[in-house]
Amino acid sequence: MQLEEIPTDAVRARRARLAARLGDDPALIFAGRARVRHYAANPFPFRAASHFLYLVGASLEGAALWVDREGARLFVPEKDDDDELWHGRTPSTQELAAAVGCEVRPLSELPATMARARPATLPCPDLEGRAEQSALLGREIRYRVLDGEDLSLASAMIALRLAHDDAAVRELRAAAAAADEAHRAGMRATRVGGHEREVRAAMEAAFLRRGMTTSYEPILTIHGEVLHLHGQTNALASGDMILADVGAESRGGFASDVTRCWPVSGRFSATQRALYDVVLEAQRRSIATVRPGVRYRDVHLASCHAIAEGLVALGILRGDPKEIVEVGAHALFFPHGVGHLLGMDVHDMEDLGDLAGYAKGRTRSAQFGLSYLRLDRDLAPGTTVTIEPGFYVVPAILREPRFSALVTQYVDQGVLAKFSDVRGIRIEDDVLVTDRGAEVLTASIPKTAPEVEAAMRT
Repeated sequence: MQLEEIPTDAVRARRARLAARLGDDPALIFAGRARVRHYAANPFPFRAASHFLYLVGASLEGAALWVDREGARLFVPEKDDDDELWHGRTPSTQELAAAVGCEVRPLSELPATMARARPATLPCPDLEGRAEQSALLGREIRYRVLDGEDLSLASAMIALRLAHDDAAVRELRAAAAAADEAHRAGMRATRVGGHEREVRAAMEAAFLRRGMTTSYEPILTIHGEVLHLHGQTNALASGDMILADVGAESRGGFASDVTRCWPVSGRFSATQRALYDVVLEAQRRSIATVRPGVRYRDVHLASCHAIAEGLVALGILRGDPKEIVEVGAHALFFPHGVGHLLGMDVHDMEDLGDLAGYAKGRTRSAQFGLSYLRLDRDLAPGTTVTIEPGFYVVPAILREPRFSALVTQYVDQGVLAKFSDVRGIRIEDDVLVTDRGAEVLTASIPKTAPEVEAAMRT
């Protein structure tokens, strides 16, 4: 991001809100360090830790932000003598201070500031950053391990980031628009005899044209039954379906997270269409429940009931749909949660574990399927979530001994075999909670079966 793109007023306001929540306790937020790829002069692309990026608006490797009731100070590493030779001109201290809206000081002055007060911190996601944190703070910083003042800081950050401000929503919209272009490009690039990697290349090119990147490692595969399958190694044959879980990271660091499925041939078979419509109806029902005050667990259960009803209607499951959900038999085919928080991280704030995803007093269920639910909070205006139900035929689940009783009682294996051209289907959109209901940020991306087939022809 260029300095002129930093939302100065927004990051200044975020820091002020954080300071108000912290009271007399200072906080020190680290940007982190780039990870080395093979050797020191060949690092992976650097992207600052999300808490830092949220409060500063720029990825500044090795920097640290001090926040207290008096304001904020940004500490940045001094430049090497040959820095301009290798990396070009970087902003001056004065230019950076104007862009981020606070005082900027050399990192060498941070120890003197720390000597006057003990700050709380949040763990950097990278090992290199945590090692630096630990050395500077004189205590071990561990990933997802929070207590004392660090726990209080985490709770304050969660409260801020759960409700997106106007600047954040603009970034989420930009990431959603990029995902729209990318998924349409992927549909157009699909052909019998082609390859998964060709489709991925077409989708990522749409991000690059906008100066963006992917918000996570893309999942693009004909084996949609594997939830997080990375790597595009398969040729595309007639009868296959592509599952593309591909999202953009905006120039400001916010994510989109979108999944669409489409037939390689350009037309869904009757069996593919039947199951696709079951998943689509499940997603529609869950989205319809999204509004302030609704518990996200109930959003998930809306999809579970729709999946159960749809599979009973097709004959794949047998029995009463309500009972099927109560005992968890639907999870044989829909084993994951219906979605998660979305923001500056694609799984927003999961670096803080269930502290972010679960409201105080709520814990994960022990039931298979429901135990994977990443979010159990009451929805509020400004919160953005994904809604992504699915259907998957996973042999390892169906032959797992602990599920044998459920399979025997509720699954008709003969009927299931008739749907052998379906491995996995997931449909995912990004949904912003508004004052009165919800806005689907990714609604423009083709989703119904006729829309998808038409997009593949254009």
